[in-house]
Amino acid sequence: MSLSLLNRYAFFACCVLFTLVSLPWLGAHAWLWPLTLISGLLSLVGVNDLLQTRQAVRRNYPILGNIRYLVEAIRPEIRQYLLEADGGELPFSRAQRSLVYARAKNQGADKPFGTLSDVYRSGFEFIGHSMLPAAHCDPATFRVSVGGPQCTQPYSASVFNISAMSFGSLSANAIRALNQGARLGGFYHDTGEGSISPYHREHDGDLVWELGSGYFGCRDEQGRFDPQRFAEQAANPQVKMIEIKLSQGAKPGHGGILPRHKVTAEISLTRGVPMGQDCISPARHSAFATPTELLQFIARLRELSGGKPVGFKLCLGHPWEFMGIAKAMLATGILPDFIVIDGKEGGTGAAPLEFTDHIGVPLREGLLFVHNTLVGCGLREHIRLGASGKIVSAFDIASVMALGADWANSARGFMFAIGCIQSQSCHTNKCPTGVATQDPLRQRALVVPDKAERVHNFHRNTLKALAEMIAAAGLSHPAQIEARHLVRRMSASEIKLYSQLHVFLKPGELLREEVSGEFYRRMWAMARADSFDAAQPG
Repeated sequence: MSLSLLNRYAFFACCVLFTLVSLPWLGAHAWLWPLTLISGLLSLVGVNDLLQTRQAVRRNYPILGNIRYLVEAIRPEIRQYLLEADGGELPFSRAQRSLVYARAKNQGADKPFGTLSDVYRSGFEFIGHSMLPAAHCDPATFRVSVGGPQCTQPYSASVFNISAMSFGSLSANAIRALNQGARLGGFYHDTGEGSISPYHREHDGDLVWELGSGYFGCRDEQGRFDPQRFAEQAANPQVKMIEIKLSQGAKPGHGGILPRHKVTAEISLTRGVPMGQDCISPARHSAFATPTELLQFIARLRELSGGKPVGFKLCLGHPWEFMGIAKAMLATGILPDFIVIDGKEGGTGAAPLEFTDHIGVPLREGLLFVHNTLVGCGLREHIRLGASGKIVSAFDIASVMALGADWANSARGFMFAIGCIQSQSCHTNKCPTGVATQDPLRQRALVVPDKAERVHNFHRNTLKALAEMIAAAGLSHPAQIEARHLVRRMSASEIKLYSQLHVFLKPGELLREEVSGEFYRRMWAMARADSFDAAQPG
C-alpha cells in the first residue's frame, strides 16, 4: 500500500480502529464513552464518504474532505472577507469556479445586491443592451458549419466546446465524463495531442482529433508521421475534425512532457510510446518546415481522412509567420477549413513560469490579427475561426466572437465542471479529485455519470446565459455579435466601443497597395510563403 494512500485514509482508519478497540472496555472505563461515541460517528461519516458518488474529494479523503465543503457552505461570509482583503473585488479564478460550479450543478447563478465588479475600473468591459430586445433567441441554433470548399464532410459545431486536454494528463474517468457530457449536449470534445484513447470512444461523443508534434496515435517507431495509422484512426465516424497543434497557450514553442510515472500501459498503447521513460512532444513538427509544406500536410490529412475538415491551432507568435501561411494559401490554393487561436493566458497544463508569463500573444490580440489577415487576403469567408484561452462565461464567448471568432473552446471551465479544485498537483499524479491522475484509486473518486451530467449542465446553462445576453442586445444569434456591441472602460471618464479600439481591415485590403495601419503593412512585407523566416527589406 502506497504512502499516499496511507496518508489519505489514516485519520479514517484511526477512528475505526479506536472505535473497535474501545468497545470492550466501555463498561470498565466510563470516560471512554464520549471518545468512542465521537470516533464511531466519525467512522460512520467516513463510510458514507466512501460510498457517496457526488463529491470526489470526500471519496478520496474520507472525513477530512468534509472540511472543504463546510468552508464552502459558509462562503458568503468568506466572500465578504475576501472582498475586504482584496480591495473590493474577488480573485478572478475564484469567481470563475463559483460560476462554473453553480451552472454545472444546475444551481441559480443569480446574485442580489448588484455587481461584484468595480464598474469604474479601467479595463472593465460590458455589452450594450437594446431598447428593443430580441423576442426569441434559441440556444439550440447556436451552431456553425465547419468545412471549406475543399472539404467533403463538413461538421456542424456548437459555438462552445471542450478544448484540448489529453488522456494521460487527465484520468480515464475524466475523459469518460467529458465525452459523455459532450454527447449529451451535442458539442465536441478535443482529444488533445495524446491521441484517441479507448475512453474517448466509450460514449460516442463527437471528437476533434488533435495532432501534435509527437504524432501520437499515428507515429512510426522513430516518432514520425505514419499516414496508414492516421487513415485508420481518422476513418472512425466519431472523429469529426482533425486539428494540427502548432503551439499552445500555456507554453508556445516549448513542446511538452508527460512524466514517466504517468505513462501507464494504456497510455503507452494509446500514444505508441515506450513505458519507463518520459513521453516527449518535440517543440517543432517533423512533417513540415515551411508555410507551404504546412498547407500541403493539411491537404494530405484531408485526403487521408476522407474529406473531413482539417485545420490547425496556434498561439500567435511572430506575426509575419502567420502572414506567411496566408501568403502560402494564396500561392497554393490550399485552405485549412478552420484555425483555432489559443491565447497565452490559457492552458491547464504545467509550464515554465517564464513561458506562462512572458511568451506568446494574448488571445484577443492574436484572434484579431488572424481575423484581420484572413479578411485582408479575401479568405475569411472560407475559413472558420475558433478561440480558446481562459474562456468560461457567456460574456467571454461574446467578447471573442465580437473580435471575429466563430466559436469558443474552454478547458478550465469543463475541468471545473468535473470537479477540479485547482490544487495544482496535476504533474504529481496526486490529484485530490481524480481529474488529473493515473492512480486508479484516486480517479475512482470521480463518478462518471454524475460528472458527465455536470458537463452537460455547464454547457447548456452557459449557452442559455449567452442567449439571454445577446437577446438583451437585440440579437438572435451569436454570429450577429459585432465589435460595436461591446464596450471597454479606458479610464474613470472615458469608455470606447470595441470598434473604436481596434483596427479592422477591409476585404482584400492586404492585396492592394493601400493598407490600413503601418503595422499590418510592415508585417505583410516581411512574410514569406516559402519560409517562416522574415523576408529581408528590399
